Amino acid sequence: MAPPAAVGAGEDRGRAAGDECVSSTGPYQRELEGYLRRPVDGVQSPEDCAAIRAFQTSEAITPADGYANLVTYRTMTAVDARGNPNAERMCPDRSYSVTCVDLDRQILWTQTDGEVVFDPVPIRTGRDDEETRPGWHAIYWRDIDHVSTEYNDAPMPYAQFFDGGQALHGRPDDLFDGGGSAGCVNLRLSDARDLWDLLDVDDAIFVWGTKPGTAD
Repeated sequence: MAPPAAVGAGEDRGRAAGDECVSSTGPYQRELEGYLRRPVDGVQSPEDCAAIRAFQTSEAITPADGYANLVTYRTMTAVDARGNPNAERMCPDRSYSVTCVDLDRQILWTQTDGEVVFDPVPIRTGRDDEETRPGWHAIYWRDIDHVSTEYNDAPMPYAQFFDGGQALHGRPDDLFDGGGSAGCVNLRLSDARDLWDLLDVDDAIFVWGTKPGTAD
């Protein structure tokens, strides 16, 4: 069966008909094809769709419809980094806990003595002109049920503040909705909760790189 024709903005671009996967080509088609060892042509096929859907299912991505969207790509990047996220030695090894925030790949992990103690997870960092500030930081305040007084009472669960109002925190809504945060490091709620249990005040955070789509 040939891939379905592209659909317009606002329409359902990924759906499943019974066991048949019939999603259209997504914006991260080539990246997912390469990762899943499919022929890299940037055009969705039923086999591509099934492989992407199987990956989405394994990583609890919803909907698991085979569509190569941003959330699937960001999750793929985090999964691909498991085992050796610091292969390029961008995050300093220390005898104490360091939470590594890679703006380039939009992933976060925690390591101690070079050993990963919190596996890479996808994140959303600051948008253009409100970028997450690079360099060394330390958690100075934690608030498990924080609500922002600056951004229309927006909920910031599991907030761990590290620099001038910027914080690691969970995002109750779609993590990848919109172009970026106002400087905070947004995580899925489950990841933010697990990181809350791992970290404490004075723990180190190291941020580097440039978020895709923002100025250098």
